[in-house]
Amino acid sequence: MSAPATPDPDLFLLAMDHRASLASQVYHLTGEPTEADAAHIAAGKLLVFQGLLAALDQGADRAKAGVLVDERYGAEVARRARDAGLRLAMPIERSGQDWFTLEYGAVGERTWLDHLVRFDPDYVKVLVRDNPDFAAGDRRGQQDRLALASAALREAGRTLIVELLVPATADQKAKAGDDYDAKLRPGLTEQVIREMEAAGVEPDIWKIEGLETAEDARAVVATTRAGGRDRVRCIVLGRDAPAERLDHWLRIAAGVEGVHGFAIGRSIWEKPLAGHLAGNLTENQLVDQVAANYLHYAHSYAAAEN
Repeated sequence: MSAPATPDPDLFLLAMDHRASLASQVYHLTGEPTEADAAHIAAGKLLVFQGLLAALDQGADRAKAGVLVDERYGAEVARRARDAGLRLAMPIERSGQDWFTLEYGAVGERTWLDHLVRFDPDYVKVLVRDNPDFAAGDRRGQQDRLALASAALREAGRTLIVELLVPATADQKAKAGDDYDAKLRPGLTEQVIREMEAAGVEPDIWKIEGLETAEDARAVVATTRAGGRDRVRCIVLGRDAPAERLDHWLRIAAGVEGVHGFAIGRSIWEKPLAGHLAGNLTENQLVDQVAANYLHYAHSYAAAEN
């Protein structure tokens, strides 16, 4: 069955839906964040969002710009993105879990869907970690939960983004070493996508890790579109990669039919935010650096596309 088209062909998302990793790795919190901690994290997300607005003032394409942000720490960002007329994506998974679990309620309940109604995002995102060599029972359970969520979102008229990470197993790392991304991950990514589709997971957009060659990128796109899924799109995720690696991934992706943009997070805002929290950057400097980083990747992608 063919999936519905995305509203626009390209999507340049500033991804800032991080929660568990943000609290532990950037804010250096241990245990569950307090109310004061949550307010501190939310204030940081607002500053990062100001960076996106600054990028728009400096010429970023508003038609492509958007933000991926969570309700837990980013509710105000979501509201301001809506007010600014930007495209809004929001996650539904619980952060920090090995396997897909909903943040609010269970798949068979309406609680999580009610949360989406409050914000009415343009895109609903699910983060998934999978690998064909992971435990079969855990994989099947995850596929079943994802399929139920996918069907519920389609029935509700929501556009689904599946963010797919394919981390290496210990055996795969031993086999491929530093060449895992180039030699093994593309084929494993295709296999996971085929198995998810067979299980009933039907995203409108696959958010995938960058690929080293155009040949690999075309093969992955072809897999996402197999079986009459001609309107399915792909976007590239950042994976906190250094700029030169991410620029390479974007150059590859921009030249491949079926890839339409990116969703990049920590590579844009983590260092500026950490610098501000350490007292080394003012709020204005943080905003300026986020804007410059976002513009860099937007220009990198657009230049390769032309």
